[in-house]
Amino acid sequence: MFLLMVVAVWLFVETAPQMGSPPQGDRLAALAESTQFHEGAFRNSADIAMSMGLAKTLSVMYDWFADSASRSPQGPIPAQKLTPPALKVEAGQAMLSWFGHSAFMLELEGATLLLDPMLGPAASPLSFINRRFDYELPLSLQEVPFIDIVVISHDHYDHLDYVSIVALKEKVGRFLVPLGVGSHLLRWGVAAEKIVELDWWQTAASAGVKLTATPAQHFSGRSLGDRNGTLWASWVIETADVRIFFSGDSGYFAGFKEIGDRFGPFDLTLMECGQYNEQWARIHMMPEETAQAHLDLRGKVLMPIHWGAFDLALHKWSEPPQRLLKAARRHSIEVITPYIGERFDLLSERPRREWWNGEVGGVMAGVWSPAR
Repeated sequence: MFLLMVVAVWLFVETAPQMGSPPQGDRLAALAESTQFHEGAFRNSADIAMSMGLAKTLSVMYDWFADSASRSPQGPIPAQKLTPPALKVEAGQAMLSWFGHSAFMLELEGATLLLDPMLGPAASPLSFINRRFDYELPLSLQEVPFIDIVVISHDHYDHLDYVSIVALKEKVGRFLVPLGVGSHLLRWGVAAEKIVELDWWQTAASAGVKLTATPAQHFSGRSLGDRNGTLWASWVIETADVRIFFSGDSGYFAGFKEIGDRFGPFDLTLMECGQYNEQWARIHMMPEETAQAHLDLRGKVLMPIHWGAFDLALHKWSEPPQRLLKAARRHSIEVITPYIGERFDLLSERPRREWWNGEVGGVMAGVWSPAR
């Protein structure tokens, strides 16, 4: 029986399309040109331990099942719906809509971007594991308009979603991804000419937007044997009007200051603030580190991301924004906290709503002066 179970798991990993496909053949050989690629795998700029060990793993598993109720919202999440025909950007606007977790739609003059479009039901290869909390997405996959650029930070299930990519691939102009991630997209039927793979510090321009893949301290992998087979990245997004930093997933590291020195100041930083734990602090920031990273990047306004939509760690559901706001007050950092689905102009609005506490809050109007 045990052998049959092992064979069944192996067959699932090898054949299920949602697992993706790691780079092979010539595509794998091409990765050797990256300075981040060593002995068949990508590495962080600093040598960090990735394994918790048996004792810590068992401790985390115990805590996971001991107190799960506090890790979910205690009432409905006040998500808002977007109306596709109204999605029109005027000159001088930069519109942002958060879909929960790390998924965004960014509408700039002349271009519409999706960042880490995890719009499927579950952040896992199985639809009944790590399901999204109960709220209606601002746009269904069928309602999403033509997207000029999809940006992917790395290949974990809560950032690169098979269901979303398959549904969107025919109405996307370009996919910008870190090295190796294109192999997953190819398996899912994305045309090769739509895929642009970048190493850290490499830049591509499309639809009037300049995008640079920048370092992050994290890891990658979708199945049992592909750990760190693809690269992970943060992203710098630039137009003539606005400069945005998108953290993807990362622990706190010296790279934030280097990115800030090279590309800052930033009008807005979209910063990981959730799914953290002391046991994996090197690959996911604590909220206080999120605030410090924003300062290192020379950001003007910070928006916490990577929280709210899924139960992927042990902290209470509302803890990430609460801890971040407390740290932000100490450092005089301006934080925006829109509703999921709230569409607002980065250049003229600053939504501040503690909606996780049931408070409506408000929107401060006033033109942002460019950070640079």
